[in-house]
Amino acid sequence: MKVTLSALDTHESSFTPLVVIELAQDVKEETKEWLKSRIITKKKDGVRRLLTSGIVIQVFPLHDNEALKKLEDTWYTRFTIKYQPIDSIRGYFGETIALYFGFLEYFTFALIPMAVIGLPYYLFVWEDYDKYVIFASFNLIWSTVILEVWKRGCASMTYRWGTLVMKRQFEEPRPGYHGVLGINSVTGREEPLYPSYKRQLRIYLVSLPFVCLCLYFSLFVMMIYFDMENWALGLHENSGSEWTSILLYVPSIIYAIVIEIMNRLYRYAAEFLTSWENHRLESAYQNHLILKVLVFNFLNCFASLFYIAFVLRDMKLLRQSLATLLITSQILNQIVESLLPYWLQKKHHVQVKKKVQALKADIDATLYEQVVLEKEMGTYLGTFDDYLELFLQFGYVSLFSCVYPLAAAFAVLNNLTEVNSDALKMCRVFKRPFSEPSANIGVWQLAFETMSVISVVTNCALIGMSPQVNALFPDSKADLILIVVAVEHALLALKFILAFAIPDKPRHIQMKLARLEFESLEALKQQVMTIVLKIKMYFFSKCHEVQFRGLTLSISFRLEVTR
Repeated sequence: MKVTLSALDTHESSFTPLVVIELAQDVKEETKEWLKSRIITKKKDGVRRLLTSGIVIQVFPLHDNEALKKLEDTWYTRFTIKYQPIDSIRGYFGETIALYFGFLEYFTFALIPMAVIGLPYYLFVWEDYDKYVIFASFNLIWSTVILEVWKRGCASMTYRWGTLVMKRQFEEPRPGYHGVLGINSVTGREEPLYPSYKRQLRIYLVSLPFVCLCLYFSLFVMMIYFDMENWALGLHENSGSEWTSILLYVPSIIYAIVIEIMNRLYRYAAEFLTSWENHRLESAYQNHLILKVLVFNFLNCFASLFYIAFVLRDMKLLRQSLATLLITSQILNQIVESLLPYWLQKKHHVQVKKKVQALKADIDATLYEQVVLEKEMGTYLGTFDDYLELFLQFGYVSLFSCVYPLAAAFAVLNNLTEVNSDALKMCRVFKRPFSEPSANIGVWQLAFETMSVISVVTNCALIGMSPQVNALFPDSKADLILIVVAVEHALLALKFILAFAIPDKPRHIQMKLARLEFESLEALKQQVMTIVLKIKMYFFSKCHEVQFRGLTLSISFRLEVTR
């Protein structure tokens, strides 16, 4: 980036930039003037078009160092278990990011009862599957209640912020959308037009086969993992030493690392494919990306556990694999998402300081340093990866709770550090993102609810497969299957009854919204009445004017006749 030092000249009047726009090096002066005029006249499509064409490289708001320091002091600089300053986070980063940290905090506290109850089950009744029926039933009710209670807490927060009821705005084309210039039949504006059938062909002939190929490759890697498990188990059975007992965990650790690598590589491929599909709207782009990534991540992370549980039926291996995958993924995520980027950013910060000190120019060095430093920071791509991590964690905790009840305890420990590492990441690793209003956590609410429904099926099936339950039906397996299916349906019915019985919004919020709607309708009615009254007065005055003119003409005509 070629920095124009005159823009930072201290001889000019005091100027604090809020947003930085980085242009390509070969941009002409005419283009700069055109962009400046579009910004002054508040034309939103100017920057979008230049981003699409590559003339503008990036646009980002600068951090407010004073406000950021205050936020850090109350947020993560002191490692203590406390509530986060959600309102302050919202004031600095916006509602979307504040809702993520609110959900992370809520989910962490909601995991504590599961962790407290699961700990004695792990220590004292490890092989007693009869008692695990109670634990699994509690898990299923818990997963429903926490999601419904979150809806109420989310509604209270967004009502306080004024984003609970948002008007749906017409979406502009997303940056990167391309096509032949034409006139949009809805807006009447000139914009790129791309035929829908071409997009569908790309989705079904390229993207869908690619996703299926990736899923097949994931299953192929899973079978290699089981070959490694058999090799390690055979080696341990032949020697029986302590070293080979430790070796039993190595295949799971390697597989967990491979899963994380595959997830990240697939994410890049999914982003490329979804961008190549050329979706006009950002919402359509996000929906297709989320669908691709969720399907692959679910299969990649949980396929081996389902295979061990329902094909191999090896509960000991299931516990070992679940524990290893959960703990390894949590450690890797902390290192890759926060610690490594923070270390690289600190290293880059030192280099920038040396360059600024060596710069022989009359400029505001502090501002120049901030611009150059933040320009090289990573771009925060949204809360997608953060919610995905919590979604997979929720799956590890709920899907096989009756086999490994200690999963919730590890999730709590991870999330206590996750709050601080994510806060560090937002404040010191990434550029400050633009604020985005939100009414809820969006499609992730449905994703978590779907996971809780799947957990009912898996836990009922695991309990039905336990030796203790099978011993109750030694002669008739059909009766066992019917009872397991009946219990599963009863629990699902209980989940849906609880979801229906717990209102999504607290009573006082419902009353306030109803009152607001009533006042809005009354104000609209008064406005309509005022307009109608003005129209009546206008026509009344026009009628009198016509009558008056008619009378004047009549008198004039009579006078002329008399003469």
